[in-house]
Order: sequence, then structure tokens, then C-alpha cells
Amino acid sequence: MSGSDNPYNGSFGNQMTATTSFGATPEPAAAAGSYITETTTANFSKDVIEASRSQPVLVDFWAPWCGPCKQLTPVLEKVVNEAKGRVRLVKMNIDDHPSIAGQLGIQSIPAVIAFVNGRPADGFMGAVPESQIQQFIDRIAGPAGADEAAEIEAVLAEAAELLAAGNINEAAQLYGAVMQADPENAKALAGMAECMIAANQHQRAREVLTELPEELAKDAGIQAVLMKLEQIEEARKLGDPVALERELAANPDDHEARIKLAKIRNVEGRRDEAADHLLLVMRKDRAFDDDGARRQLLQFFEVWGFKDPATVAARRKLSAMLFS
Repeated sequence: MSGSDNPYNGSFGNQMTATTSFGATPEPAAAAGSYITETTTANFSKDVIEASRSQPVLVDFWAPWCGPCKQLTPVLEKVVNEAKGRVRLVKMNIDDHPSIAGQLGIQSIPAVIAFVNGRPADGFMGAVPESQIQQFIDRIAGPAGADEAAEIEAVLAEAAELLAAGNINEAAQLYGAVMQADPENAKALAGMAECMIAANQHQRAREVLTELPEELAKDAGIQAVLMKLEQIEEARKLGDPVALERELAANPDDHEARIKLAKIRNVEGRRDEAADHLLLVMRKDRAFDDDGARRQLLQFFEVWGFKDPATVAARRKLSAMLFS
């Protein structure tokens, strides 16, 4: 496994040479149009999957009885309209059309999922503030008329690829360059913290993320890294995985031991194995620990992200289990 997969391994150089420069040439905003529509289960493929191949599509999963949905709706629609066509918003009432939300493993609303090129790309849950919605759209579609922002996104993408390949120091250099150009870039801050985690510098990573301004600290990516740190600290207290495997060999229905082992495998980077352990507990006893296996799996998804192959595979299995 690579250094980025296993938070217990890796080394981290202290030099972060910011060699990247960023220019800024504005471009005209898209022409105004009809940016908000509603969809149904039958039309989802056309309205979302196919439409997202030409521009990002945000899907708002909501219900009439949902109080936070009523808080989010006017803010979300305002930001989408102000984006002037960089994204489209498609609304789906899960009371009338529950199957799509079920297939995506959505357990609470409001939930907004961004589709790009026919696939889920990112998302958030809850009635988040306007600034966070703007940041979310900027991540998905790129800031309006900013070549500098597009270049920064390209550098961040390259840094993420380097980190995934275990090239921690090179990734840190790029994240450091972005932080010099934009000190409050949430994705760069989260990425730098991920580099520190990969280098086994957990306390340093926590310090980076806990000294941020309140609004920036609410960013979903930063919250995911903080949750990852919590998972690492918890897993270290759960005992020897070899001993847990022996317990499961003697008693495969020891669900508590299986969930502990899943948590350990997760921080080791063995995500598919971690998910499979939790899915097995769900198949055998959904009531165990008040459906604790499913709740733990959803926490894993928050840290792994919508695009992670382990998330995609586990969501597919979860959907088949819940809605078959």
C-alpha cells in the first residue's frame, strides 16, 4: 500500500518550495438562463446523468417535511442563480422518488450531490451557509472567470495525485505553493494535513486544522481530515488486529470484534476490507449496536470521499442490501 493509504507509514520533508506562480485573467460569465429544474426517477438519467456530461449538475435531495431543507433551498437557489450557468440545480423530492437517494446511500436530508461527466463527484449534507455553497460550486465548476483559480485547481489535482502515489514531499511542496497564493484555501490546507498524517505527524496535522478561522474550519474537506484523525486515534486503542482475527475465527458472529477490526483496517488503508466487515455485520444483524455498522460505514464514506473507489464499491453493495 502507498504512504497515503497507510497513515502509520511515511516520511515528510520540511522544505516546501513554492515554485508555482499563478496568473489571473478574467473571463466573461455565462449567459443567464433557467438553472433550476425538478426531476423524477424516470427522468433522472436524462436530467442529471446525461446533462452532467456537458456541465456540472447539483442534485438537491429534499422532502416537504424537512425543516433544514426549507432553510437550505432559498440559499442554494440564490447561489446557483448567481453562478449564471456554471452549474445546474436539479431538485428531487425523496418522498415521491426515493429510489435514487437509496441507491446513493443517502441517509439524511438535505443532501446535495454534484454529478460531473455522468458520475457523482462530490457532495454535502445539511443546511450549510451560503459561503460554503459558493466554495462547493467553485470546487465543482471552477470560480467564475478566474484563470488563476483554474490553475490553482490544476496544481491541487496534481498534488492529490502525488499524495495518492505516496510522493508526500512533492505533494506538500505543491500544497505549500497554493497556500502561499491563497492562505485560506481549504483544499490546500486539508491536503497539507493529509501529508502530515501520511508522515505519521498526527499532532502537527491537528494543530494545522484546529487553529483556523471558524468559517474555514467548517469546510467539509477539513472536517473529513479531522474525522480521519479521530478514527486513527480510536483505532490505536482497539487492540491487536491479529488477536481480533483469532476471535472472529472462533466466533464469526462476534460483531463487536468485527467492527473493531473494520476500524483498524480502515486506518491501515485497507478500505475494501473494512467496508466488507461492516457490511457483513449489517447482513447478519442490522439491530446490533442500534445499526452501528451502517453508521460507521457512513462515517468512512465521509472521510474517503464520494469518488474513492472503496466508497463507490461499498455504496453499490449497501444499496443492493438495503433496496433489493
